[in-house]
This record gives sequence, C-alpha cells and structure tokens, in this order.
Amino acid sequence: MANLATITLAAGKGTRMKSSLPKVLHQVAGKSMVQHVVDTASRLDPLHNLVIVGYKAEQVKVETVGKIEFVKQEQQLGTGHAVMQAKDKLTDFSGVVLVLYGDTPLLTSETLQQLVKKHKVEEAAATILTTKVDDPTGYGRIIRDQSGYVVKIVEERDTTAQEAKVNEINTGICCFESELLWDALSKLDTDNAQGEYYLTDIPEILVNQGDSVAALSTSDTQQTIGVNNRKHLAEAEQALRQKICNSHLENGVTIIDPANTYIDSEVRIGQDSIIYPFTFLEGKTLVGSEVIIGPQTRVSDSTIGNQVKINSSTIIDSQVGDRSKVGPYAYLRPGTKLASEVKVGDFVEIKKSEIDKGTKIPHLSYIGDALIGQNTNIGAGTITANYDGQQKHRTVIGDDVFVGSDSTLVAPLRIGDKAITGAGSVVTKDVEADDLVLGVPAEPKD
Repeated sequence: MANLATITLAAGKGTRMKSSLPKVLHQVAGKSMVQHVVDTASRLDPLHNLVIVGYKAEQVKVETVGKIEFVKQEQQLGTGHAVMQAKDKLTDFSGVVLVLYGDTPLLTSETLQQLVKKHKVEEAAATILTTKVDDPTGYGRIIRDQSGYVVKIVEERDTTAQEAKVNEINTGICCFESELLWDALSKLDTDNAQGEYYLTDIPEILVNQGDSVAALSTSDTQQTIGVNNRKHLAEAEQALRQKICNSHLENGVTIIDPANTYIDSEVRIGQDSIIYPFTFLEGKTLVGSEVIIGPQTRVSDSTIGNQVKINSSTIIDSQVGDRSKVGPYAYLRPGTKLASEVKVGDFVEIKKSEIDKGTKIPHLSYIGDALIGQNTNIGAGTITANYDGQQKHRTVIGDDVFVGSDSTLVAPLRIGDKAITGAGSVVTKDVEADDLVLGVPAEPKD
C-alpha cells in the first residue's frame, strides 16, 4: 500500500525471558518472533517497513531479513518514545502508520488488513486492535463512548472499580494518521510510575482535541497476545504448529498425529504425502508429492523429491531425488545430493557427496566427499577414508561398480566403471574400469 508505513517495536531486552538473547529473536516454528511480524507486515506491501531496535541492536539487524529499514532507539524510554524514533525516516510520508510489536508471532496479515480497512472506513485519527478476554487482569482496558468510539485506554494500575470490570483489552496494535500521530507524540509526558512515554496515552490526547479513535475487536485473542516469558513462548509454539499442521491437512497432506509432528512455518509439502509422528520438518524444507516421512525423522533445509520414503533418519541441507529410499537410521549431512531411485540404508552416513541414479548404499557405511555414479552397489561397512589428518580428499566411483563389504577406500581415489573391490579390501590406488582388486593393500587380480 503506497499510503501505509509499518513500525515494529523490537528494542526491548525482555527480562522475563531470562535470556541473553533479545526477546524478539526467540524462535517460534523455526523463525524468530520479529521475523514472523515483519514478514506479516510485508504482505501488506507497505511503502516503509520499519523495525525499531535497541537491546543488542546489531544482532537483531543481522538476524532479521527482508525489505525493511532499521531505526535505533538508544534509550528504551517506552513505546511512545520508540515510535518517535521513526519520525525522521517518515518525514516525507503522509498516510497510515501501523504500529506492531515484535513479540506477537501469531498475528496474521488478514487481521492487519481488516484493521487498516476499518481505519479508513471510519476516517479515524487512530484505530486500535482490541480483543475480549475472560480475565483482563494486567491488561489496559478499552473505554468506549455510547457510539462505540474509544475514549481512552486505562492501564490496570489506573483503573476505577468500574473500569476494572471491562473485559475488552488493548493489544497494543494500532494505526494512525501520520500527521496526527507526530503531533500527539509531541504532547506525551513521563508523568507515570515508570517515567516513560506511553503510546497508550495517544488515544486520549486525540479524543481531547476532538479527533475520533475507532477500534476493531478480534475474536481470535490468541494471535494478538504478546510473548513475555518462556511459558508464553511454548504456548505460541504449540498454537502456531497446530495452525501449520491444519494448513497442510487442508492442502492434501496426511499427518498421522498432528500433536506430535513439528513442521516449521516455511516448510512446503506436496499432496498425498504422509507424515508419521515425531517427525521434525525444519527451515525451508521442500517435500514433494506422495512422500512418506517418519516416524522419528528430522529433515532440515532440504529438498525431497516425489515418492520418496524416509524412515527414522536425519537429513540436513541435502537433496533427495524422486523415488529414493532413506533409512532407517541414516544420516545425510550438509552437501549430500541423491539422484532418483537411490537406496541409503540403516546406519549409513553421507557427507558432501553426490550419489547418482539407482545406486545403493544399504548398510553401515560412511561416504564423505565422494562422487558415485549410477547403479553402483556399496557393500556393508564401506568407508571412504577422506581425511589424512590435514586435508579432506575426494573419492570418485564410476557406474555399475561393486564395492565389497568392509572395503576401505583411501582418498584421493578413483574407481572406474564396472570395477569390483573384494570384501575387506583396503584400496589405496586408483582402480581401472572392469578391474577386480582385493587384499590389504588391494591389488588387481586376473
């Protein structure tokens, strides 16, 4: 929106988290809370997407990405003060300023669109996102007039007996007409118990000068509540993961037990895939169609093709081609690339290697820094000895090779097409195509 600017407040330490990590960098469903918020704001296509940083500002900047601008709040003097810091960035901007909080990871772009729409329809000076709760203790109460407009926000400590009974609360999320916001901010003072500039004082200032303040009440309380401690973090994690699972279920994915399946927010899964319990799909993982994953499997930042079967295994920053089978108890480390119809069996570890179509590594092997051709069979207990104590070296194995059980392949090494190594061989020299080698050290045999 050309006439929209968003400001996400992310400057606080979050002492109740009891952590050296800034509160907004704690993760929910594989992504930091503040990243969730700025990504949600980005979906509104604002002209400016600002993030106010303070505590460990550089770390927050490094770990928060997107088309955003950062503003430093040198001293944390309250929410009103934080918004003041954005004024210089928005000097030439005229329109709606939407204020968000970096600790509300469940907030949706649909709710924000409704809030901005309400603001424009009402032609209000400000519009506040509110919600109703059974127990409003600790929250600022929304006080409305008979017409439904907001008169003021009253903090818990300042409520009268009657105001304390109000169960409509302030979520903190609100939008303003920019010129009126900057003017009202200039009228804030620190005459309060905390000695801070409160953004919640702005509605009363606007009302007192004759402007209208509207409110949009959402029934989805869960998405508006901020995360202030580890208990809240766990609750947000559970809520978002359930939402993620529901989305995949609606899109044609079978999840056997959603309560015990953990899927990050940016994971994509094709139709007719089946996810078994205690599976973790993390980061930017892409899963194809008709894939079976789990149980007890972890896949992180990897690409999985169609009709793949993965059982009780770990796959990190790797690629698995169509119709391949992995596990049980396999470990694909970063840089592993499996072509189609590859078999990686139990207790096999592969690192930074490319395995071509139809090749089988069925049991108890370590393959590191290797390039293996098509339709090759790697016998049980095979090891690529890729490290000489100082450097890593590569093993290259051709097509249709048969590597006998318990072979040790000492890199750097090349084994030609259709070659064979005998069981228990220690191969230290290159093997020509069609040759048979065996022994310690392995030698060619007629």
